[in-house]
Amino acid sequence: MPTPPCPPELAALVHAVQPADSAAMDAARARQAQLTKPAGALGDLEELGVRLAGVFGTDRPHPRGVAVIVAAGDHGVAQPDTEGGGVSAYPPEVTPAMVANFLADTPAGPGGAAVNAIARTVGARVYVMDAGVNADLPPSPALVRAAVRRGTRDLRCQAAMTREEATTLILAGAALARRAIEEGADLIVPGEMGIGNTTPAAAMTARLLGRDPALVTGRGTGVDDVTLGRKVEAVRRALARNGSDPGDPLGVLADLGGFEIAAMLGVMLQAAASRRAVILDGFVEGSAALVGVALAPALRGFLFPAGECAEVGHAPQLAHLGLRPMFRLGLRLGEGTGGVLAAPLLLAAAATLREMRTFAEAGVPGGG
Repeated sequence: MPTPPCPPELAALVHAVQPADSAAMDAARARQAQLTKPAGALGDLEELGVRLAGVFGTDRPHPRGVAVIVAAGDHGVAQPDTEGGGVSAYPPEVTPAMVANFLADTPAGPGGAAVNAIARTVGARVYVMDAGVNADLPPSPALVRAAVRRGTRDLRCQAAMTREEATTLILAGAALARRAIEEGADLIVPGEMGIGNTTPAAAMTARLLGRDPALVTGRGTGVDDVTLGRKVEAVRRALARNGSDPGDPLGVLADLGGFEIAAMLGVMLQAAASRRAVILDGFVEGSAALVGVALAPALRGFLFPAGECAEVGHAPQLAHLGLRPMFRLGLRLGEGTGGVLAAPLLLAAAATLREMRTFAEAGVPGGG
């Protein structure tokens, strides 16, 4: 069966993602070779700076504002199955409670979650989207409402979303990314909240990478062995429906994904189309990136993985994308926390490339 075409607005967004600037990267490498340091002395920061030059189109990149966009959505697969067991250590009611926490007023400032606390330490702005939470959320001018339905369908039994629903959330994520960029963000962190969402992320990863579910399905919120077995079986059941083909990445997203995953994909595509850097947090973000690079291969040049998270499927995602993480801290919270932690590393990488003097400029012997 032929792959259905992308809707026009989504096709235009995908087409707008053009390759990173190779000439700027070449110039950045040449500049790196003349800076006042031994060759390679700044380790991975040097290549990060070169990649940022490709994103921003100059050998002296100057990214400034940091934004994390937290999309929240619920999942049908998080409901207990016929045997009464779920796939998470937490009930679905935690999703709306955490959205309220993201938006709460606290003595330290807006938001009482980990992502809010970490964002405050690096001066990042937090945006919160209702991408499909299965609850009445409290009114808040800070909440971006983009839900088309309260939670996805149970992927064990049927497609999680329609293609139209997935497309709507992709475009909603893109719209919020445009807003964040207009408000000063150069480094964009897609984040998520959704109890059970490592299960759809595992299903998408298994399908797109052709991996056995047991090799890409992890413990998520820290589930025990019995619950992990249920997660793996849920992914197997979802794949056994044969509701999507890996050659149709949008179809895989609709069949096996989540509303917040679709929104994060839109954030990534729009950031890349606007020539901004995307900092990837963890496994759920990685599942969106797999779809994004399948749709727009040039997206890869704009993706900067923060850390390799504790989920077993994250390393295969990064290997497939050909991307190297910046750290390994054992993170598995989500929310975009790892991505925000990585922002200062990217800002520092750009600053060293931009602000260090060359041997000739400094009058230091040893340049060549």
